[in-house]
Amino acid sequence: MTSTTNDAFDRRGVLLSGFLPAALFAIGEGAIIPIIPIAADSLGASLAFAGFVAALILVGELIGDVPSGVVVGRIGERNAMIGAAVVSVVGLLVCVVSPSPWVLAVGVFLVGVSTAVFALARHAYMTTAIPLRIRARALSSLGGVFRFGYFVGPFLSAGVVHLTGTTQSAFWIHVVCCLAAAVVLLVLRDPATGERGLRLPSRASRPDATNATGPTNATGPTSATDTTDATRRSAPGPHPDEPPTDTGAHFVEREAHGLFRTIRENRAVLARLGSGAALIGALRAGRQVILPLWAVSVGLDDASAALVIGIAGAVDFALFYTSGQIMDRWGRLASALPCMLGLAVSYFLLAWSGHLDAKVGWFVAIAIGMSLANGVGSGILMTLGADLAPRGNPAPFLGAWRFTGDFGSAAAPLLISGVTAVASLALASGVMGVLGLVGAGVLLRYVPRYLPRRLR
Repeated sequence: MTSTTNDAFDRRGVLLSGFLPAALFAIGEGAIIPIIPIAADSLGASLAFAGFVAALILVGELIGDVPSGVVVGRIGERNAMIGAAVVSVVGLLVCVVSPSPWVLAVGVFLVGVSTAVFALARHAYMTTAIPLRIRARALSSLGGVFRFGYFVGPFLSAGVVHLTGTTQSAFWIHVVCCLAAAVVLLVLRDPATGERGLRLPSRASRPDATNATGPTNATGPTSATDTTDATRRSAPGPHPDEPPTDTGAHFVEREAHGLFRTIRENRAVLARLGSGAALIGALRAGRQVILPLWAVSVGLDDASAALVIGIAGAVDFALFYTSGQIMDRWGRLASALPCMLGLAVSYFLLAWSGHLDAKVGWFVAIAIGMSLANGVGSGILMTLGADLAPRGNPAPFLGAWRFTGDFGSAAAPLLISGVTAVASLALASGVMGVLGLVGAGVLLRYVPRYLPRRLR
C-alpha cells in the first residue's frame, strides 16, 4: 500500500465526508440569517425586537462554545456533527411553526447552540482526517466553503419566499440542508477509519483512541512518551509518521478545557489586541442584523431583501483568497485596518442615507460596500489567533481567542436592538460606525506591538 494511493483516497473521502456536510450546513445557515429579522417583523415584532431575535443565533453560538469541546471530545466528531444537525432541525421546525416572535426566538437560540457544536466538530474532523502537510490549505478552503454558503443561501431564500409567499418557509431550506448533511455523514465512509455510521467511542471518533489512557493524555503537553505512544498506535497503518488520528477531538477538548482560566492567564493580550478582535466580530455580526432590518425599514419585500444580501455575499466570497494574499505580502495590519475602516464608513453612510429619496439604491450600494470591506479582512481573526498562540500548546489560547471574537459577535446585534428600541435604527448604525473607528485605532496600536514583523 503506497502513500500515493492512500493520499488519493483521503482527498476524495475528505471532499465528500468533510467538505460536503460543511457546505450543506453553511448554505442552510446562509439562507436563514438574513431572513430571521424579517420573519420576526412579519410575526409582529418591532424593529428592536426583530434585532434581538436575530441576535439570539449568535448568543446561542457563544453559549454553545463553552460545552461544545467537551461534547466533541466525549462522543466524537462525526457523532457530534450528526447530533448538532438533528438538534438544528428541531430548532428550525420551531421557527417554521412559531406563532409569535417569542417562540421564533426560542427556535433561533436552539439553532445557534447547535451551530456552535457543529462548527467545532467540523474543525476537529478536518484536523483529524487531513494529513498535517496539507492541513493549512484544507482549513483555509473550509473557510471558503463557509463563505460560499453565505453567498448561495440568500439566493435560495429569495426564490423560496417568492414562490411560497411566506417568510418562514425559508427555514425549510436549512432543514433540508441539515438532514442532507446528517445523511452524508451516516452513509459515507470516514476517510481516517474506513467505517460508516454512528459509533460511540470511549475517547474520540477513532478506533485507535482506545489506547489513550484518559483525559490527561489528551490535555497534557507533547512529550517523548506521547510520541512513542503515537508511533506504536499507528504502526499497523501505512503512515507511522502522521500524528495520532484522534488529534482533532483532543485538540478541541483542550480548547474548551480551562477556558476562563486561559482568559485570565492571557488577559493582557486579550484585553488589548483581543478587544480589537471582538470589535471586528462585532462589526461583522452587526451587518448581518442591520442590513435585513434596514431593508424592512425602507420597504423592500422579503425576497428582494434576500436577493440584495445574496449579491453582497457574492462580493464577500470572491475576496476570501485575496485577503490571504494581502496578509502574506504586506502583513496582518494591511488586511485588518482597511476592513475596519471600510465597515465603519459603511455604517456611517447607512445612517446618513435614511433621509434620502433614493434610500433603496443607497441600501444596495452600502450592502455591497460592507461586503467588500469584510472580504478584505477574510480570515484575519483566525490568522491573528494562530500568530499569537503558543507553538507548544496552542489550543487553550485559540479557544479563548475564539470566545473573545464570538463575544463581540453576540454583543453587537444586542447593542443594535437596544439602541433601536430607545432611539432609532439610524443611530444604532452610527454607533456601530464609531465602534469601527475605535477598533481600527486598537488594531493600529496593538498589531505592530504584538506582531512586530510580517509573518510569511
